[in-house]
Amino acid sequence: MNLLNKLNNDQRQVVEHTEGALLVTAGAGSGKTRALTHRIAYLVKEKGISEQNILAITFTNKAAMEMKERLAAMLDIQNAKNEIWVSTFHSMCVVMLRRYADRIGLSSNFSIYTEKEKESVIKRIFKNKYPDTDIEPKHIIGAISNAKNKGLDPDGYKERFSYQENVYKIYLVFVAYEQEKTKSNALDFDDLLIYTRQLLAGCTEPREYYQHKFKYILVDEFQDTNGLQYEIIRTLAGYHKNIMMVGDEDQSIYSWRGASLKNLQAFINDFSPKQYKLEQNYRSTQNILDIANNLISNNSDRLAKNLWTDNPRGADITTHISKDENSEADFVLQKVLYLKRQHDLKNSDFAILMRVNALTRAFEEKCMSHGIPYRITGGFKFYDRKEIKDILAYLRIAANPKDNEAVLRVINFPSRKIGQTSIDQLTSYADDIFTSDTLHDIILSSDTSDLLPLELRRKLLPFAAVLKRIEEAKTKLDVAALTRFIISLLDLKAVFNDDTDENENRKQNISELVGSIEAFVKTNPGANVSEYLQTVSLFSDTDNLQSDDKLSITTIHSAKGLEFKCVFIVGLEDGFLPIAKSIDKELALQEERRLFYVAITRAEQLLFLSYATSRFLYGQRKYSSPSRFLKELNIKRSS
Repeated sequence: MNLLNKLNNDQRQVVEHTEGALLVTAGAGSGKTRALTHRIAYLVKEKGISEQNILAITFTNKAAMEMKERLAAMLDIQNAKNEIWVSTFHSMCVVMLRRYADRIGLSSNFSIYTEKEKESVIKRIFKNKYPDTDIEPKHIIGAISNAKNKGLDPDGYKERFSYQENVYKIYLVFVAYEQEKTKSNALDFDDLLIYTRQLLAGCTEPREYYQHKFKYILVDEFQDTNGLQYEIIRTLAGYHKNIMMVGDEDQSIYSWRGASLKNLQAFINDFSPKQYKLEQNYRSTQNILDIANNLISNNSDRLAKNLWTDNPRGADITTHISKDENSEADFVLQKVLYLKRQHDLKNSDFAILMRVNALTRAFEEKCMSHGIPYRITGGFKFYDRKEIKDILAYLRIAANPKDNEAVLRVINFPSRKIGQTSIDQLTSYADDIFTSDTLHDIILSSDTSDLLPLELRRKLLPFAAVLKRIEEAKTKLDVAALTRFIISLLDLKAVFNDDTDENENRKQNISELVGSIEAFVKTNPGANVSEYLQTVSLFSDTDNLQSDDKLSITTIHSAKGLEFKCVFIVGLEDGFLPIAKSIDKELALQEERRLFYVAITRAEQLLFLSYATSRFLYGQRKYSSPSRFLKELNIKRSS
């Protein structure tokens, strides 16, 4: 197979440029994944580079797995999926940190706190420190994450943001949160980046090992990188300097997560890359691309490019005006029913995109009334279900007994009549008396300790017995067998024995969990509990998308990276898109414009734009004006 035959001229230039740094600005739907995978295959087949010397970074586990599978087929190597290091940033960092944990004072079996677990710890600390304050916990969580994205520790945060209100209270929570994670031998997602940067910057052996190992580095979605991620990549590429950054600044929509377009200029300054553009679009009709080009050309903070396609010009794009949210939903769903009949489309071919998820209600109701199956992308996910999180918490304790958050989660699951008062009493004793012990240690010694109140000790004894059994079993069983053992030990069949739909769903979910763990063990022989939990912790929203035949109702942020034959962009009103808080801020307004651009370029064949002249939201009806962005599209007519 000639690797270059299926590439256009621009893609071919990217693939054949193998030495030095290159920057590829790849427009939406321009085949950047094809260019990435073909370049890796070209390096292996034509240049004789070992797969083990290539690092490819992407932003979702789903994208990484798809790239691995493509490469395994292209290279015709049975175990290529294991040899090629294709990874998300966070997964890469976990591997490096587990290998060299002792170099920076970590234990290699550290837990990884998901965003929800991080929030739970911070809320608990905040509640204990400031029970009467009116500060929103989400404000504290956001402030801490923002500080860590900038590479700041608590003292650095206090100094940098000393002018802000409540900074000292947030600082104290920040300090306590870091102490709690250290005690629990746990890291959150931000820590994975912070500690990896620290490892590579401060330890010669791991830095030189990875710099020499990765002769070629490819980074997808460069526009989504934050400062820490760029520093890590810059360090890894510091020896060979064969680095390729691929992305599209026109799709940079995650500044609120720390993504920075400054990394683009930093890369140009640091590596003086050869620059290429991928402008031929393989996804959309020319009419869709025309309005996308018209819109994004109004942004100044970008590298100029113009998407074009060999696809047909396609249907005209129109803007539909409705009197209210119910009329808007009626229009969309009637159009869906019509198009399904006329064009033989499936439910999964349609997406309804909006800037804020508060607009979903009317569309959900109309879907239900018309009998159209739908999904809310980013809704309640499998691994967020309570019974699943409870079982995973027991596995987390098996992998890392210091994990206080996991212990607190299941201390009363199944019910042991350990109420919140007893839990507060236990954590108080842990903070004030057993300062060097974890909750796991305290509970295991509760039968002999004289320092705990007798009644509390009595309540803890059944839980201590469970923890001891798990501690004994974990060395003898693989992760699937250990999970089955825990389910049996807790007698979950009896716990969910009542004949209700909810209990039946819970039992089915548990069976599905066991099946997924058994599949993991088969494909990862010898993997331990920590390695399984790592895959779950790093699971992202977009990895959870199902392939069944349902219409998607989703925010634009959640739709990035997806494509649909027919797209409806709704709620196109000033205050929603652009969002109200961004209207008077030029940089924020440019990001809102990029968000609209991303929405438009999800469409393959058909695109409908919609706004309502009034909308009932947050308890009152308000009249609204069409989005200022609509004028920038140069659409000839509306409906």
